[in-house]
Amino acid sequence: MNETPNYIKSLLMPSARSPQGRRVWSIDLETVWLPFFTATNTTGDTAIPHDALGAPIRLAYNKDGSVKFGRNGRPTTRVATPIRQHVSLVRENFVANLKQYAQSIAETQPDVYAKQIALAQEAGAPIVAHDKSEMDKAIQLQLAEAMAEAQAKVEKVAEVPANEKELVTA
Repeated sequence: MNETPNYIKSLLMPSARSPQGRRVWSIDLETVWLPFFTATNTTGDTAIPHDALGAPIRLAYNKDGSVKFGRNGRPTTRVATPIRQHVSLVRENFVANLKQYAQSIAETQPDVYAKQIALAQEAGAPIVAHDKSEMDKAIQLQLAEAMAEAQAKVEKVAEVPANEKELVTA
Protein backbone atom coordinates (compact mmCIF):
# COMPACT_ATOMS: atom_id res chain seq x y z
CA MET A 1 0.00 0.00 0.00
CA ASN A 2 1.10 3.54 -0.70
CA GLU A 3 1.59 6.01 2.12
CA THR A 4 -0.76 8.98 1.69
CA PRO A 5 1.30 12.17 1.24
CA ASN A 6 1.15 14.65 4.11
CA TYR A 7 -0.16 17.42 1.84
CA ILE A 8 -3.21 15.26 1.06
CA LYS A 9 -3.69 14.33 4.73
CA SER A 10 -3.53 17.99 5.71
CA LEU A 11 -6.33 18.84 3.23
CA LEU A 12 -8.60 16.37 4.98
CA MET A 13 -7.98 17.56 8.55
CA PRO A 14 -10.46 19.93 10.21
CA SER A 15 -9.12 23.36 11.06
CA ALA A 16 -10.26 26.16 13.33
CA ARG A 17 -12.62 28.72 11.83
CA SER A 18 -11.34 32.24 11.70
CA PRO A 19 -13.01 35.52 10.72
CA GLN A 20 -13.21 35.84 6.97
CA GLY A 21 -12.72 38.91 4.82
CA ARG A 22 -12.72 39.25 1.04
CA ARG A 23 -12.50 35.87 -0.57
CA VAL A 24 -10.91 34.82 -3.83
CA TRP A 25 -11.80 31.30 -4.94
CA SER A 26 -13.51 30.92 -1.55
CA ILE A 27 -10.21 31.52 0.26
CA ASP A 28 -9.55 34.58 2.40
CA LEU A 29 -7.47 37.19 0.56
CA GLU A 30 -5.88 38.90 3.56
CA THR A 31 -4.96 35.89 5.71
CA VAL A 32 -4.13 33.33 3.02
CA TRP A 33 -3.48 34.66 -0.48
CA LEU A 34 -1.48 37.79 0.40
CA PRO A 35 0.93 36.01 2.79
CA PHE A 36 1.26 33.13 0.32
CA PHE A 37 2.03 35.36 -2.65
CA THR A 38 4.38 37.51 -0.56
CA ALA A 39 6.22 34.30 0.35
CA THR A 40 6.35 33.17 -3.29
CA ASN A 41 7.68 36.59 -4.29
CA THR A 42 10.30 36.30 -1.52
CA THR A 43 11.52 32.94 -2.84
CA GLY A 44 11.43 34.14 -6.44
CA ASP A 45 8.71 31.70 -7.49
CA THR A 46 6.45 34.58 -8.55
CA ALA A 47 6.93 38.20 -9.52
CA ILE A 48 3.63 39.73 -8.51
CA PRO A 49 3.93 43.53 -8.60
CA HIS A 50 4.23 45.15 -5.18
CA ASP A 51 1.31 47.48 -5.91
CA ALA A 52 -0.97 44.46 -6.40
CA LEU A 53 0.07 43.05 -3.04
CA GLY A 54 -0.10 46.46 -1.37
CA ALA A 55 -3.51 47.38 -2.78
CA PRO A 56 -5.17 44.07 -3.64
CA ILE A 57 -8.74 45.41 -3.59
CA ARG A 58 -9.45 48.19 -6.05
CA LEU A 59 -12.37 50.19 -7.31
CA ALA A 60 -14.03 48.85 -10.41
CA TYR A 61 -14.52 51.32 -13.24
CA ASN A 62 -16.98 51.51 -16.11
CA LYS A 63 -15.75 51.66 -19.70
CA ASP A 64 -16.05 55.43 -19.66
CA GLY A 65 -13.69 55.65 -16.67
CA SER A 66 -16.33 56.45 -14.06
CA VAL A 67 -16.56 54.51 -10.80
CA LYS A 68 -18.81 51.49 -11.10
CA PHE A 69 -21.68 51.18 -8.63
CA GLY A 70 -23.75 48.10 -7.83
CA ARG A 71 -27.53 47.88 -7.68
CA ASN A 72 -27.37 48.58 -3.96
CA GLY A 73 -25.69 51.94 -4.61
CA ARG A 74 -22.31 50.91 -3.21
CA PRO A 75 -19.14 51.22 -5.28
CA THR A 76 -18.01 47.94 -6.80
CA THR A 77 -14.57 46.56 -5.98
CA ARG A 78 -12.39 43.97 -7.66
CA VAL A 79 -9.24 42.09 -6.84
CA ALA A 80 -6.07 43.25 -8.62
CA THR A 81 -5.54 41.42 -11.90
CA PRO A 82 -2.12 39.88 -11.08
CA ILE A 83 -3.53 38.34 -7.91
CA ARG A 84 -6.63 37.03 -9.75
CA GLN A 85 -4.41 35.52 -12.43
CA HIS A 86 -2.16 33.78 -9.92
CA VAL A 87 -5.14 32.47 -7.95
CA SER A 88 -6.49 31.00 -11.20
CA LEU A 89 -3.13 29.34 -11.83
CA VAL A 90 -3.09 27.87 -8.31
CA ARG A 91 -6.65 26.63 -8.81
CA GLU A 92 -5.84 24.96 -12.12
CA ASN A 93 -2.76 23.32 -10.61
CA PHE A 94 -4.74 22.23 -7.55
CA VAL A 95 -7.37 20.56 -9.71
CA ALA A 96 -4.67 18.89 -11.80
CA ASN A 97 -2.96 17.57 -8.65
CA LEU A 98 -6.26 16.18 -7.29
CA LYS A 99 -6.92 14.40 -10.58
CA GLN A 100 -3.35 13.09 -10.73
CA TYR A 101 -3.57 11.78 -7.16
CA ALA A 102 -6.89 10.02 -7.80
CA GLN A 103 -5.56 8.50 -11.03
CA SER A 104 -2.38 7.24 -9.35
CA ILE A 105 -4.38 5.56 -6.59
CA ALA A 106 -6.80 4.05 -9.13
CA GLU A 107 -3.85 2.69 -11.12
CA THR A 108 -1.77 1.39 -8.20
CA GLN A 109 -4.71 -0.06 -6.22
CA PRO A 110 -7.40 -0.82 -8.83
CA ASP A 111 -9.23 -3.48 -6.80
CA VAL A 112 -9.44 -1.40 -3.62
CA TYR A 113 -10.42 1.71 -5.61
CA ALA A 114 -13.16 -0.21 -7.47
CA LYS A 115 -14.42 -1.58 -4.14
CA GLN A 116 -14.64 1.98 -2.76
CA ILE A 117 -16.72 3.02 -5.77
CA ALA A 118 -19.03 0.01 -5.37
CA LEU A 119 -19.47 0.69 -1.64
CA ALA A 120 -20.26 4.35 -2.30
CA GLN A 121 -22.82 3.49 -5.00
CA GLU A 122 -24.44 0.86 -2.78
CA ALA A 123 -24.65 3.26 0.17
CA GLY A 124 -26.02 6.04 -2.04
CA ALA A 125 -28.68 3.93 -3.77
CA PRO A 126 -31.38 4.36 -1.06
CA ILE A 127 -30.79 8.12 -1.02
CA VAL A 128 -31.08 8.34 -4.81
CA ALA A 129 -34.27 6.22 -4.73
CA HIS A 130 -35.79 8.39 -1.98
CA ASP A 131 -34.92 11.61 -3.83
CA LYS A 132 -36.43 10.22 -7.05
CA SER A 133 -39.62 9.28 -5.21
CA GLU A 134 -39.88 12.71 -3.59
CA MET A 135 -39.21 14.43 -6.93
CA ASP A 136 -41.94 12.36 -8.60
CA LYS A 137 -44.39 13.36 -5.84
CA ALA A 138 -43.44 17.04 -6.16
CA ILE A 139 -43.90 16.96 -9.94
CA GLN A 140 -47.30 15.28 -9.59
CA LEU A 141 -48.34 17.90 -7.04
CA GLN A 142 -47.24 20.75 -9.32
CA LEU A 143 -49.06 19.16 -12.23
CA ALA A 144 -52.26 18.79 -10.19
CA GLU A 145 -52.04 22.42 -9.04
CA ALA A 146 -51.49 23.63 -12.62
CA MET A 147 -54.44 21.57 -13.86
CA ALA A 148 -56.67 22.93 -11.08
CA GLU A 149 -55.60 26.50 -11.89
CA ALA A 150 -56.28 25.97 -15.60
CA GLN A 151 -59.67 24.42 -14.83
CA ALA A 152 -60.55 27.38 -12.59
CA LYS A 153 -59.70 29.79 -15.41
CA VAL A 154 -61.83 27.83 -17.87
CA GLU A 155 -64.77 27.83 -15.46
CA LYS A 156 -64.37 31.56 -14.84
CA VAL A 157 -64.43 32.26 -18.58
CA ALA A 158 -67.52 30.05 -18.97
CA GLU A 159 -69.35 32.02 -16.24
CA VAL A 160 -68.91 35.35 -17.99
CA PRO A 161 -71.67 35.73 -20.58
CA ALA A 162 -70.49 36.59 -24.02
CA ASN A 163 -71.18 40.19 -24.93
CA GLU A 164 -74.14 40.28 -27.20
CA LYS A 165 -73.71 42.39 -30.25
CA GLU A 166 -75.88 45.45 -30.34
CA LEU A 167 -77.86 46.15 -33.40
CA VAL A 168 -76.93 49.52 -34.72
CA THR A 169 -79.01 51.09 -37.40
CA ALA A 170 -77.16 52.59 -40.24
